[in-house]
Amino acid sequence: MFNPTQADGSIHEDQVLNFLVNTIDEEVELDLALNAKTTSEDVHEVLVGTCADGTSVSTLCEKSEDSPHHNTVLYHLREKFDLESVERIGNTLLQKDVLDVLPEQVEVCADLHLRPYYGDEDETDGLYHSEAKRGTTAFHAYATLYARVTNKRFTLTVRRLEDGDTASCVLAEFLGVLDGLDFSVKAVYLDREFYDSKCLTLLQAPNYAYVMPIVRWGKTIKQELSEGWSRVIQHDLTGKLDGPAVTVEFPVYIDCAYQNGRYNEHGVARHGYAADAPFIDTPRDARYHYAKRFGIEASYRLSEQSIATTSTQDPVVRLLYVVVSLLLQNVWRYLHWEYVATPRRGGRRLWSWPFKEFINMIRRAAWTSLAVRRAVPTNRPPDDRFHR
Repeated sequence: MFNPTQADGSIHEDQVLNFLVNTIDEEVELDLALNAKTTSEDVHEVLVGTCADGTSVSTLCEKSEDSPHHNTVLYHLREKFDLESVERIGNTLLQKDVLDVLPEQVEVCADLHLRPYYGDEDETDGLYHSEAKRGTTAFHAYATLYARVTNKRFTLTVRRLEDGDTASCVLAEFLGVLDGLDFSVKAVYLDREFYDSKCLTLLQAPNYAYVMPIVRWGKTIKQELSEGWSRVIQHDLTGKLDGPAVTVEFPVYIDCAYQNGRYNEHGVARHGYAADAPFIDTPRDARYHYAKRFGIEASYRLSEQSIATTSTQDPVVRLLYVVVSLLLQNVWRYLHWEYVATPRRGGRRLWSWPFKEFINMIRRAAWTSLAVRRAVPTNRPPDDRFHR
């Protein structure tokens, strides 16, 4: 009988923190003064610890004895970076180590993530405006590209969005990133924001397999999605591609299913998907494969658990926090696969190591390293109720 390889070591929480700080320090140069008391590792340690703690740089530094002053850390974050360098360095960090564990062929997902802005309406310059959502029309918006491998999601690139950025511009950049990576793309799964003639043309030019939900634009498609049963139709969209109007034609898979009271709804639900992939033959195939994209939402929920809080409107600092938050997820999946999983016949055994536990390990390690306050002064000694 084959016995899985037993663990011959362990990774302590301070080693996990060191791995993250070293990863960032290898790619980020802060150009500190020769006589500076603060090192780049100190700044990066506070940055990682702040994201893991889900607090602000000021809060973490103020309650730590061995951390740099919060003004020092914030100065370096604000003055030593710009948007272009953060995006470039961020993509390098996100792809580091991850590319070594990806197979030769992967599925990729692209999505737009909107973080609501509730500040002064007169201070929304540089933000991304969209339809009203969660009580606002102004957002800190980011576009992300993920590689999906057997239910594991690795972020490959992230970029900030502002007014004037279009879905086709984002997609063109993402396809350029994919062209420069050493793996083939099985399929591209896109959100409905990418449903337009320009994006479809971009996908068809290099013949990418793709799946995305359609938007009910026009009487024809509205009529198709209001009657009949599951079927495949040909549809077209017309748009301008830096010149005269161009029409792009593509198949639409309409999947129909009885709702049977789900979400208190009854009757037939019809879902339309623009899809062109060799592994999609039926409308049910299109719906099944597009459901793989929903894992992106889980990544966003994890990101909310591991991102620094801030009131600043500085887009550079906010993007930097997003990059580190996504980096934490990539490192967790990488370490889980490469170091924690047990090699065995038929595939590795992934021992339980939840993301929350991973974040808690980093938080405790940062508290220890920075000497976070563990006691508070009192005006009288504790009585017997404080002992056991």
